[in-house]
Amino acid sequence: MAGDSRIQMDQDMEIGVTPREVKKLPKHLREAQISTDRTHLIADPAKKVRQRYVQKDGKCNVHHGNVQETYRYLSDLFTTLVDLRWRFSIFIFTLVYVVNWLFFGLLWWLIALIRGDLLHADEEGWTPCVENLNSFVSAFLFSIETETTIGYGYRVITEKCPEGIILLLVQAILGSIVNAMMVGCMFVKISQPKNRAETLMFSHKAVISVRDNKLCLMFRVGDLRNSHIVEASIRAKLIRSQQTKEGEFIPLNQTDINIGFDTGDDRLFLVSPLIISHEINEKSPFWEMSRAQMEKEQFEIVVILEGMVEATGMTCQARSSYLDTEVLWGYRFTPVLSLEKGFYEVDYNNFHDIYETHTPSCSAKELAASLREGQLLPHLSLLTPDTKPQLPDPLSTHDPLSTPKQKEEVEDEEGERGETNGSAAALGDRS
Repeated sequence: MAGDSRIQMDQDMEIGVTPREVKKLPKHLREAQISTDRTHLIADPAKKVRQRYVQKDGKCNVHHGNVQETYRYLSDLFTTLVDLRWRFSIFIFTLVYVVNWLFFGLLWWLIALIRGDLLHADEEGWTPCVENLNSFVSAFLFSIETETTIGYGYRVITEKCPEGIILLLVQAILGSIVNAMMVGCMFVKISQPKNRAETLMFSHKAVISVRDNKLCLMFRVGDLRNSHIVEASIRAKLIRSQQTKEGEFIPLNQTDINIGFDTGDDRLFLVSPLIISHEINEKSPFWEMSRAQMEKEQFEIVVILEGMVEATGMTCQARSSYLDTEVLWGYRFTPVLSLEKGFYEVDYNNFHDIYETHTPSCSAKELAASLREGQLLPHLSLLTPDTKPQLPDPLSTHDPLSTPKQKEEVEDEEGERGETNGSAAALGDRS
């Protein structure tokens, strides 16, 4: 080992590199590694980064593999065509029309070939099936004119061709079906309300704080457009792994989060940004979770906003999600609505902003028990409606007894109390 180190130092000196110093750490540093952010992430396997089930933009992070019954997609061909990407949709749209025109052009050319129109087209007194059809190219052009009803007037079918009349009827009917299907697919694809969901906003973070002496989970939603979402409703799901009492492991168990379904608060009038609140009560999956316990949990909250587009009447759905690291305990949202002259103004610069507030770190269950027992937490002033005092106006900076009239009233009351106490004392002495 010493020889190898000497050889390495000689090589470093030969190539002009500063010799490397081998430092030996003390024993207590070698045994107990200094905890840094990087070493904490490596050494602590309990908290792993959770894979999203739903992306922030609403796309579901699920891929379907090993699907063997692919014929099911063909049973619903219209939906399959609508769900295709735009480049495939345009390719299939063009391919269907070109193949259809070529197919019927070939049939028109075969009729002309079997009847001998291609050989006797220039003879006088010969009545062809289609006038001026003398090649496959002209048959292809006649097929396009027939199906698109262009009708240039140069090529026209004659009445002495029954097979041509039948083929004309078939092409007209099938062409209408193709037009209805392909144009319908393109229309539905263009008018899909997916783009409408791009102007529906969800806050980047969800917060937990106290509202009316109760812990609440909150997030904010907003609509950037002036045309509103009609019959808007919102719901939320908790996604986390669960193991049943029988030992069955459910990797992505879905649990409903009540955000006002029983009271109708889930029906939104989304004109300005709204803060959606979930009261953490006995029916909530977060009922027994404290701040420390929530930091150890791994879960994902999926929120779904649905409604009808006012302009088209089609149903629109916007989705987003919050991982456990995106749920912040002890914060509230910054207000974004202000009153101007004649209207309300929304400041979307503060849409995602939050600020810290005093919030107990205990669970909602423990908080409810302490309130029932009349105990107040030292770091939070939680007051019941019966004991809530009349607080002065926070915008007022003057002393409530600063006016002379108020001081005189207080002095008169104190004087009356003193006189009463003095009379009582004199009566006691006489007795």
